[in-house]
Amino acid sequence: MSQLILASSSPRRKELLEQVHIPFQTRKQDADESSLPFYNPRAYVQALAELKNRTVNLQEHNEVILSADTIVSYEGKVLGKPQSADEAYEMLSMLSGAQHEVYTGVMLRSSEQESFIVEKTTVEFWPLTKDEIEYYIETGDPFDKAGGYGIQTYGATLVKGIKGDYNNVVGLPLSRVVRSLQAYGVYPTLPELENERTGN
Repeated sequence: MSQLILASSSPRRKELLEQVHIPFQTRKQDADESSLPFYNPRAYVQALAELKNRTVNLQEHNEVILSADTIVSYEGKVLGKPQSADEAYEMLSMLSGAQHEVYTGVMLRSSEQESFIVEKTTVEFWPLTKDEIEYYIETGDPFDKAGGYGIQTYGATLVKGIKGDYNNVVGLPLSRVVRSLQAYGVYPTLPELENERTGN
């Protein structure tokens, strides 16, 4: 079986792969994201994923490198990770009572093939009061997350609804990734699944 290499330090992506029992190792990527021009959210997030992927070398013939990037887009503007409480407040106020899009770009690469996934999920926030926003900022949760919120943490209370893949908002369109990995020889490793696949 091929060896999956996750070119990401994101704890959320690690947790998602572990959730579906995909074995992987992590390898540090060192991409300069400031060098990429912005055209549109879909093209940009795919370019980010490719940039990250190509900074990581294939060290063994059976390795498959997975890289990913997630962005939040509101009215054509990309919202990154807030660097201050004021910036977080500005972002969350902007998203209050409105819909925005979350895009994740994924690149898979082996010595023999490469492919891309770009997934979009639409997220709608409740109208948020000043107190609600300030309380959420005080939790410290917004500061390592694009758009200033995490749907898998207390930020779930801000979300009225979504259209699309929930896991995509967390950081990886998990179902599509698992299916795409099959073409690279990467599968879940639960013993009962492995026995069923091999006929044992």
